[in-house]
Amino acid sequence: MIPFWALVEVFVYAALAALAVAGVALVVLYALRSRSIAVQLIVVGAATVLATVSGILLISFLMLINDHDRSVVLVVVMSAGVVALGVSVLLGRRLVAANRTLVEAVRADRFRPPSGPLPAELAELSRELDAAYARLAASHEREQALEASRRELVAWVSHDLRTPLAGLRAMAEALEDEVVADQDTVQRYHERIRVEVERLAEMVDDLFELSRIHAGALRLSRQRVGLADLVAEAVAGAEALARAKGVRLHGDVREGLPVQVDAGELGRALRNLVVNAIRHTPSDGAVEVTGEVRGGEARVTVADACGGIPEDDLPRVFDVAFRGEAARTPGGGAGLGLAIARGIVEAHAGEIGVANEGPGCRFEVRLPLTV
Repeated sequence: MIPFWALVEVFVYAALAALAVAGVALVVLYALRSRSIAVQLIVVGAATVLATVSGILLISFLMLINDHDRSVVLVVVMSAGVVALGVSVLLGRRLVAANRTLVEAVRADRFRPPSGPLPAELAELSRELDAAYARLAASHEREQALEASRRELVAWVSHDLRTPLAGLRAMAEALEDEVVADQDTVQRYHERIRVEVERLAEMVDDLFELSRIHAGALRLSRQRVGLADLVAEAVAGAEALARAKGVRLHGDVREGLPVQVDAGELGRALRNLVVNAIRHTPSDGAVEVTGEVRGGEARVTVADACGGIPEDDLPRVFDVAFRGEAARTPGGGAGLGLAIARGIVEAHAGEIGVANEGPGCRFEVRLPLTV
């Protein structure tokens, strides 16, 4: 039986030989760190074989093994080493082929995960790349939609600004050159100038509000407000417009629980919805504003008699500068009211939607009772 101390000595010498080979292998791997993984696998296989061979040679000399036995052991170890190197080469080639397949898929116009089998790590990387490309494609589509909306907004707002400015210039020049002299006409021009200036100021305010919403700079000052108060203020603010157009306007709150909202901002959103409903409702029509608490949400509904919205236009109702018509008529607003309303409602973690119902359409705002 071999003494314990002899086994310890054999272990120490074999470990020293293996550590020496491992140190050299680490230096070589560091030098080849930017090379193919197949080359690095060959170095790992060669280091394993050399560590085994060096340990056997060192122990054989210490144990005074004869040359014949030593040669037999070395031949066996070397044959095993050749097999190990061959396996390393095959594994390296497979990894390189799988990596090349993945790189070709990435370089394609649209990334699609390779259909062939991949190592687990590369397969996971392929799935993550596919998900990343999907997110990038969605972001690109959103960016294109926003850019198209921006160009449309600039074109339409430029038209809306040009029309009242041209009228203001003409009236100002007429007053300055005393083309109109009678008091009634001068008074009418002054009133018209005031109306146009107010409309331009409202348009600028809407643009500023929309820019704050899109920039994420809308800061809410939340406070507990009664749902009935919000609806009442929205109705009161639009009563003059409704009377001028001959539209019946009615508001009702079925349950007046308080909500935690920014009263000013949310009030603006509700007024935009009510004014939009009045503008699109014919004379002798009716606009109904109702509020209730249901399903853990505060809901405000604005129903009009506009005759309905084409189904193809429903998804675009809240888009910036969308009016549902190609013509730009003076006095119709810049088409920003509904976009602002959506931005304000979403800033409150709420939802806004529209659907055709009865003689017109129904806008519904849903807000969580707690935030």
